[in-house]
Amino acid sequence: MRYSEFGQKFARECGILQLMDDLGNALAAGGDDLIMLGGGNPSRIPEVEVCLRERMTSGLTQGDAFERLVGNYAAPAGDIAFRQAVAQLLSAEFGWPITAANIALTNGSQTAFFYLFNMFAGEYAGGARKKILLPLAPEYIGYADAGIIDDLFIAYRPEIEHLDNRLFKYRVDFDALRVTDEVGAICVSRPTNPTGNVLTDEEIAHLHRLAVEADIPLIIDNAYGLPFPGIVYSEARPVWDEHVVLCLSLSKLGLPGARTGIVVANERIAAAMAGANAILSLAPGNFGAFMALELMRSGDVLRLSREVIRPHYRRKVEAALDAIHTEMAGLNYYVHKPEGAFFLWLWFEGLPITSAELYERLKRRGVLVVPGHYFFPGLPGEWRHRNECLRMSYAGDEAVVRRGIQIIADEVRACRG
Repeated sequence: MRYSEFGQKFARECGILQLMDDLGNALAAGGDDLIMLGGGNPSRIPEVEVCLRERMTSGLTQGDAFERLVGNYAAPAGDIAFRQAVAQLLSAEFGWPITAANIALTNGSQTAFFYLFNMFAGEYAGGARKKILLPLAPEYIGYADAGIIDDLFIAYRPEIEHLDNRLFKYRVDFDALRVTDEVGAICVSRPTNPTGNVLTDEEIAHLHRLAVEADIPLIIDNAYGLPFPGIVYSEARPVWDEHVVLCLSLSKLGLPGARTGIVVANERIAAAMAGANAILSLAPGNFGAFMALELMRSGDVLRLSREVIRPHYRRKVEAALDAIHTEMAGLNYYVHKPEGAFFLWLWFEGLPITSAELYERLKRRGVLVVPGHYFFPGLPGEWRHRNECLRMSYAGDEAVVRRGIQIIADEVRACRG
């Protein structure tokens, strides 16, 4: 059999497929000696799990809740009560003039970005062809293959600022950045996946001005950000208006299996997202909205984010950094300053093999990470830096993470001879 160009896209190898395949196979194998530093699975946080378990058990005993959960389709934009609750929470917290009509749910954030990227990039009437601008590479691995067409992105190298204690930080190079007629939307993740970078309020404001001037959306991937799950360690202020598409998620709250993305946008974009849901899947699933409804209504989602989830990951990142500085002493390594999310971005300057080769060597030793070259979609030209970096998660057990860091250090030493 032969595939169309669309079919060939999903049949070929890609970074997000490798990541999720490795993750799924590892979890299915259940090997106790496997060190999982590669995926985006959140930590298991007992206080969060107790809250979610109570919500499930109490919610299912109320009237015909179970029958409605499993037996009814949601509206194409998602459960109306949940969307109202999210709108009221965000309005109360930030003063944004939004209602349920500004919110659309999707079956996970990845689905939301597939919709958004293909709404604003690709072929336009009259023959124009537009792309998604990524102002700061590296960016999320899941973006790379989300376009119906290939060559969907324009990306720019960051400025690299060296900090104390072998840390560094990427910054948007606004002197180089150009928003041309070829750009259909600007997209950033904040905190950035893979690096943990949090774009400053000034950087976001500058990007917002560029979006308004070009009359295009600024898409902000807020899967790890504020106000929930709130995994942000630096000063940052969430923004939204008619030119901003803010993408939230329930995954990092502890519900990755619920596959629930939350898109906050102007009413036209939210309605278009609902239309895409109707065409491609009839409606988003009910489970995530059911599990998180009372968290949104009560505002308890903010308490959990601020008092439980953020401190949990803050402790973990401090332990992981301590392990890196101890185990990698003497190596030519740098770590991107961790300002949010739950990843560390390791840069081995002058690495004599590629990050893809290092990934394979680590995989043979039972350590799963993600090689850096996947995180630079749309970046033209050769740049050695992209083959010198790895993304690792510190969300797991601290002793296991430390053992993984020891093995990474061993392999980097070995490949340096």
